Amino acid sequence: VVRSYVSHLHHLLSWNNAAKKEEADGRADGGRADPPKKESSKKMSVERVYQKKTQLEHILLRPDTYIGSVEPVTQQMWVFDEEIGMNLREITYVPGLYKIFDEILVNAADNKQRDKSMSTIKITIDPESNTISIWNNGKGIPVVEHKEEKMYVPALIFGHLLTSSNYDDEEKKVTGGRNGYGAKLCNIFSTKFTVETACKEYKHSFKQTWQNNMTKASEPRIKFFDGDDFTCVTFQPDLAKFKMEKLDKDIVALLTRRAYDVAGSCRGVKVMLNGKKLPVNGFRSYVDLYVKDKLDETGVALKVVNESVNERWEVCLTMSEKGFQQISFVNSIATTKGGRHIDYVVDQIVAKLIEVVKKKNKAGVSVKPFQVKNHIWVFVNALIENPTFDSQTKENMTLHTKSFGSKCALSEKFIRAATNCGIVESILNWVKFKAQTQLNKKCSSVKHSKIKGIPKLDDANDAGGKHSSDCTLILTEGDSAKSLAVSGLGVIGRDRYGVFPLRGKILNVREATHKQIMENAEINNIIKIVGLQYKKSYDDPDSLKTLRYGKIMIMTDQDQDGSHIKGLLINFFHHNWPSLLKHTFLEEFITPIVKATKNKQEVSFYSIPEFEEWKKQTENHKTWHIKYYKGLGTSTSKEAKEYFADMERHRITFKYGGTEDDAAITLAFSKKKTDDRKEWLTNFMEDRRQRRMHGLPEQYLYGTCTRHLSYNDFINKELILFSNSDNERSIPSLVDGMKPGQRKVLFTCLKRNDKREVKVAQLAGSVAEMSAYHHGEQALMMTIVNLAQNFVGSNNVNILQPLGQFGTRINGGKDAASPRYIFTMLSPLAKLLFPAVDSNLLKFLYDDNQKVEPEWYIPIIPMVLVNGAEGIGTGWACKIPNYDPREIVNNINRMLDHQDPLPMLPSYKNFKGVIHELGQNQYMVSGEVSVLDKNTVEITELPIRTWTQAYKESVLEPMLQGTEKTPALITDYKEYHTDATVKFVVRMTEEKLAQAEAAGLHKVFKLQSSLTCNSMVLFDHMGCLKRYESVQEILKEFFELRLHYYKLRKDWLVGSLGAESAKLSNQARFVLEKIEGKISIENKTKRDLIRMLVQRGYESDPVAAWNKAQEKALEDEDHDGHESDSSLNSGSSSGPNFNYILNMPLWCLTKEKVDEVLKQRDIKVRELNELQRKVPEDLWREDLAVFIEELDRVEEQERENASLGQGVKLVKGKVGKPKVKKVQLEETLPSPFGRRVEPQITLAMKADASKKMTKRKKGDADLAVKIEFDDDGMVDSNGATGDSLISPSGLPNPAAKPKAPRIKKEKKEPGTEQRKTPGTAKGAAKKAKKRNPWSDDDDDKSDSDLDESEQPIIPRDTTSRRASGAKYTFDFSEEEEEEEDGEEDLENDAPVSPEHSYKDSFPTVQNNNEDEEDEDDIFPPKPTLTSYVNATHMSVHLI
Repeated sequence: VVRSYVSHLHHLLSWNNAAKKEEADGRADGGRADPPKKESSKKMSVERVYQKKTQLEHILLRPDTYIGSVEPVTQQMWVFDEEIGMNLREITYVPGLYKIFDEILVNAADNKQRDKSMSTIKITIDPESNTISIWNNGKGIPVVEHKEEKMYVPALIFGHLLTSSNYDDEEKKVTGGRNGYGAKLCNIFSTKFTVETACKEYKHSFKQTWQNNMTKASEPRIKFFDGDDFTCVTFQPDLAKFKMEKLDKDIVALLTRRAYDVAGSCRGVKVMLNGKKLPVNGFRSYVDLYVKDKLDETGVALKVVNESVNERWEVCLTMSEKGFQQISFVNSIATTKGGRHIDYVVDQIVAKLIEVVKKKNKAGVSVKPFQVKNHIWVFVNALIENPTFDSQTKENMTLHTKSFGSKCALSEKFIRAATNCGIVESILNWVKFKAQTQLNKKCSSVKHSKIKGIPKLDDANDAGGKHSSDCTLILTEGDSAKSLAVSGLGVIGRDRYGVFPLRGKILNVREATHKQIMENAEINNIIKIVGLQYKKSYDDPDSLKTLRYGKIMIMTDQDQDGSHIKGLLINFFHHNWPSLLKHTFLEEFITPIVKATKNKQEVSFYSIPEFEEWKKQTENHKTWHIKYYKGLGTSTSKEAKEYFADMERHRITFKYGGTEDDAAITLAFSKKKTDDRKEWLTNFMEDRRQRRMHGLPEQYLYGTCTRHLSYNDFINKELILFSNSDNERSIPSLVDGMKPGQRKVLFTCLKRNDKREVKVAQLAGSVAEMSAYHHGEQALMMTIVNLAQNFVGSNNVNILQPLGQFGTRINGGKDAASPRYIFTMLSPLAKLLFPAVDSNLLKFLYDDNQKVEPEWYIPIIPMVLVNGAEGIGTGWACKIPNYDPREIVNNINRMLDHQDPLPMLPSYKNFKGVIHELGQNQYMVSGEVSVLDKNTVEITELPIRTWTQAYKESVLEPMLQGTEKTPALITDYKEYHTDATVKFVVRMTEEKLAQAEAAGLHKVFKLQSSLTCNSMVLFDHMGCLKRYESVQEILKEFFELRLHYYKLRKDWLVGSLGAESAKLSNQARFVLEKIEGKISIENKTKRDLIRMLVQRGYESDPVAAWNKAQEKALEDEDHDGHESDSSLNSGSSSGPNFNYILNMPLWCLTKEKVDEVLKQRDIKVRELNELQRKVPEDLWREDLAVFIEELDRVEEQERENASLGQGVKLVKGKVGKPKVKKVQLEETLPSPFGRRVEPQITLAMKADASKKMTKRKKGDADLAVKIEFDDDGMVDSNGATGDSLISPSGLPNPAAKPKAPRIKKEKKEPGTEQRKTPGTAKGAAKKAKKRNPWSDDDDDKSDSDLDESEQPIIPRDTTSRRASGAKYTFDFSEEEEEEEDGEEDLENDAPVSPEHSYKDSFPTVQNNNEDEEDEDDIFPPKPTLTSYVNATHMSVHLI
């Protein structure tokens, strides 16, 4: 600043010199430059234009540069009014006068920084005598003569410009003044200015007075002094210069506030004003002057959060209702405009608050930092080294944060208090208000007769006019339903009816975000069409007249999805305008579901139970023509006109029944009611089961007399059917592990019994036709593709064959080819899993009188465990991992032998990693990684459902690129994958690799992911949802049911074989008797023949009789009254049926045929005897043995196919054709030289799993599971899987020794390819980074057999086992050893687990990809002799 003033003076002087030079030049030109006289009179003289002023004159002439404006200014300022206290009001004051007072005051406060013992500042303001004095008892100014300037120091400081004690910028000072102008400016703008100071050090006091704007100085009076130091400045401002007559009320109130400011900001100094001590003790009590008696918007006193951060920073915070406010001081200077010190503090506060606001406002308007700032009132008192300001008035501090000389780090406690002091609530209220105003912009407060911009709306002609309350808006489900409605309007006219089609299901607004509602065109259109306004109450009838329509009629299909749309619309109005529901504002238009016609009679039914009742009461119902109406589109235009003509029958009004209706709507649509919804659905399923058991009819809503309906009835009798069907579509059955769509595919494939492959797209069409599939064929094609997938992480046993590209582990199945190009057919295993003979025992369903798939199939092993299951319905979610079919078979065999099943770990076919058990239903899945040398690692397996491509993009690429916050971790990576195996070779610096190893390579490379299966919810055989606590529970329930069905199968076979045997016996006897001449049939009437056969003891057709008995039993069992599609032989119903004998050709009398009939009879009798000797358990064992044999064959074939593709290479010879040379592409195999890294299972992981378990027991876990599905958590997002070495409580489990091998890992024979396993890829590809591989259906198989030293009953395929068992391969050997080491060396003397030995033999064999580890899963590294020996040893050990 000094430099600027000096340059300014130079500037003036240079202008002066230039003027003089010009003048001289003019004279030299002999007067030629003289202007005409006319002009000269108007021009000012050069002397007046260019003047040289002393600096004192310059200050007085141009005061703005130094002290700010000397003109009165009117603005809002905080002042201190005696009667009110701190008051923000409009005042008129002169900034220059305020500034000169402030300079003296800040000088007094600065003295505290020089002299810590200073304790008092006294301020006197006397408007009467126009005198102001400021006194402080800090160290006085040295009363001594300045040797260079030859005057006393006080006189130098106060009476001469550009002098200061603060010119040394090297010295870090926290004072307010530094330019050497302050006190002199006060002197210059005063008529009288007196300085008194006393200095104990120099034993003298000094007093001097200046007058007339510092132009006249008295002689200084120097006296001997021996008291306490002090300095007092008294001045009389030159009011004329400020265009004032006296110190008025406003300026006094402002100067008084400054006295309070100093009292608050200057620590340890008491301030006296006009003889009274100000009641301020420190900064916190100063803040109370502003906030006391102030209330927030809820009428509660403002809460102040304060923190004395350190010696230089004090911060107080409260809520502001008037936008951002700040009161701040820098070295006691009032920075009324703020500055960088305020930004520094406020930015910290805003950053923390915005995090809290975002968490609490997930569904609202997005909040920006400046909007949060608008709710803050902050007080800051700071001491800053050598502060800079943007002007001499010092209202805005401009120094950069880095130069403050100190830090203001706000504590967690302060931030916590800040989030609870009302600011967050205030922001959230503002957010709601803003959201509301935005929504209101979408509404119109004026009723328009014509609406523009909604092309699909067919508006009623009277809508928006005086008859608008008589108008009805028909909302239809889609455009086709709109066409139906428009056809119907031809009958009743278009004046009072409008039609608007909905595009499917509308948003559930109760749980939607503000953004979703704002952007939802459908909702905004409905509001616009009806003329609704948010937050408006429509309680009184007059308010209804502001709407364009008086009623809304909902017209949807009469199916469950149609009910859901009705429910969502009811929810939309109930949530926003509950008052409308009280006015019978909503109604529905129902159409028939079934029509029965006969001649000219026609009966319509509006619900299936009503139709069933009619069938029972109508004996000849089979003579009627029955037509099912699946959707509104089934009805013709003629029928539409009929419906609308009989509006009374089809219009059902919703009537509001009070709070029970509110409760029902909330129950169905609020997220907070999840548990209640579960109970609601459970009660419904139980009620339905009881009704079925007792043969009672189902409840239905729309009888012949129904004219209105309560919301409660709608929710509890109609909408519940949608919620239940949603669960039936989403959650599989325990019995066959299938959802209805998958069951329909299997039904069609078994019925078609294709011997040749069929195109997936064609099969989908066939399924839709044969099994009455009512949804889109695209979904059906995806179901077929999923059933055929067999890459790692999909199905363990795929029931369809993937003939073509059905997807790989590279993209988790998303890379499947179009269904038009790929083929499939039943797997040879499917018919063994679902034996045809069992179909006679199943309960088949009927759809439109068409026999479709059964309620469930009954496979020979629980497929729900083999291929896992996953689904999210209403209130429930299901997640079950995959298990090894061989282990399951072994356990069933054990149970058949009355032994307990062995525990099983999840297992995925061809997965080469490890799966550890962490706690009950909690597992940790690890990929495989090995260290090749000091800067290279090799990843050869990824956790299940971490797809290769996703892993590369979300884990390795960021590690390679690095970010602003995290530097790159790896230098390069190479890929050697196949479609079925994974191999990344990653290079990194030696130092980084060492750090990564220390942290754990699995953790660093995200090669572990947790799998929590706390939501094993399935439909049991009775069709009720049931939660299972463990896999064993599922296995046992399946076992009991399947064993019962083997008993039924045996009974059925005995009956069937008995009937066939009897038939053959009768035929053989008849032939023999005829040959022997005992029977004569020639030339006799039919009646005589039948009488004769009956007399001779021949049976009426035994097979027909048995079939008839079976059908009758079925009909008795299910009172559904479905017409049976197997009609009996015409002769069977009237008297004995001997067609089977009498229809035999004459050829049967030949010797050959006689022998053949006798032989067939003997075979049947033998079969029957053999069957009767067997128990049901034997039948099951036989089925299992055949299945395992075929499974081994199929997997062997898969391995051969894999090796064929891999082992051939064309080598070009010197001449002739290329030769075929067998090679092993070793680059795709794990390196034989790597050092395998064991996955770490830490106590923390187990403790976390245990904690989750406890939490789950306290609360309901279903919801948690749902969240898990959506969560992407790699390693620790879900309960992890763990070693059995730690008990569920998280403590070491000493009994865990034998379980050490409970790590699922596949064994593999050296040199063999891994078996390829089919799998159900149910889950979407997960991101490698944070994806929970467990979100998919397929989980790992358990290797319990392997784990226990017990011999498996069925030899396992060693190769495949390893891949399969390895599912999530936590290398157990290493992990377990490490864990055990930490847990008192539990494993020191335990035998090495089979997995361990395997891994040791092939350190790098683990595949890291969880997607498709199929055939080549484990190509062992070039096997050395040792590895062969080890591997062989291992296989023997395992088997």
